[in-house]
Amino acid sequence: MVVAVPVRDEEARIGPCLLALAAQGGATPDHVVLLVNNTTDGTVARVRDMAPALPFALTVACRVYPDAQAHAGTARREAMEIAAARAGAGGILLTTDADGRVAPDWIGRTLSALAAGAQAVCGRARIDPMEALAIPAHLHRDDDREVAYATVLDRIHDLADPDPFDPWPRHTEHSGASIAVTVAAWARAGGVPALPIAEDRAFIAALRRVDTPIRHAADVRVTVSGRILGRARGGMADTIARRMERQDAVLDDSLEPAGDCLRRARARAWLRHLHDEQGIGRDTRASTASLAAMLGVPTHHVAHRMIGPYFGMCWERLEAETPSLRRRRVHRSDLAWHHARAVDIVAGLLDGPCIQDDRQVPLMSPASRSIR
Repeated sequence: MVVAVPVRDEEARIGPCLLALAAQGGATPDHVVLLVNNTTDGTVARVRDMAPALPFALTVACRVYPDAQAHAGTARREAMEIAAARAGAGGILLTTDADGRVAPDWIGRTLSALAAGAQAVCGRARIDPMEALAIPAHLHRDDDREVAYATVLDRIHDLADPDPFDPWPRHTEHSGASIAVTVAAWARAGGVPALPIAEDRAFIAALRRVDTPIRHAADVRVTVSGRILGRARGGMADTIARRMERQDAVLDDSLEPAGDCLRRARARAWLRHLHDEQGIGRDTRASTASLAAMLGVPTHHVAHRMIGPYFGMCWERLEAETPSLRRRRVHRSDLAWHHARAVDIVAGLLDGPCIQDDRQVPLMSPASRSIR
């Protein structure tokens, strides 16, 4: 069990990060890998001073990346590669951020989620309460509304396309501040993409692509900084700083209109059923035609995109190449209306028929109903 941490100019925060990893109750990591990149402060000296007192082995890998590659994606990717070599083929990798302080039960609760069948675990990141005071109250309110809407949309997915490895309640975060994964799943997904921003989201997408069971565990927690001068362009600090100047007019691109969300969830459940049935040699032509009709595409459009070794790959192709599944953005000024709409859809999924695009639609597609 090895923890990988990308680090850049964190002299003041790396101490609390390491001490939190050292204070894990009954589940201390075997090894911690720090990938210190493009650093100009005293981070390395601080780590070396602390190392003798830490209850785990420590690897400090120092790198100077070219400007175009000097970002969290490159650093986290290499940190995880070094950690995987330490952990071995049957091992477990965890990653967090150098400005984070994991909860005392972070590893223990992560291991519990993995023992329940997950091969990857996403924890929750919360801004330090004292540092959060420096962020304007209206931004906290806006964030609370976005999280509430994301939660209702996720409930639609849970009801229309249930995941046995990620049962309700759960959360919707994919933060690099708290991700765990088996070495086998990490390798199958191709590692962490070396992207300048959102490498954590891209990594979870890569895991989904190869059908990795992922648990969004609400009891796995880490506290992160609320600074507005960050180390990564486009990261959370940049987002906070930008929104302090002027709030974004539209929500995060993962938050779509509620009716679109229901269509996506039903299509995903239906395609999963078709992919599974095809794998055992059953004739799926009629169901394929029905899904195509729901999506407004020819039957061959669906049939050609449901062939592949992993359902996740098939769904990614169908989602990307189907006009009716293209994501539409939600304007912040319309959020209250969309939230109310999503609540109505959840009620319909729980109690009976629901409304989608002003038409009555069944609670579940025939295909997805058969797999519940």
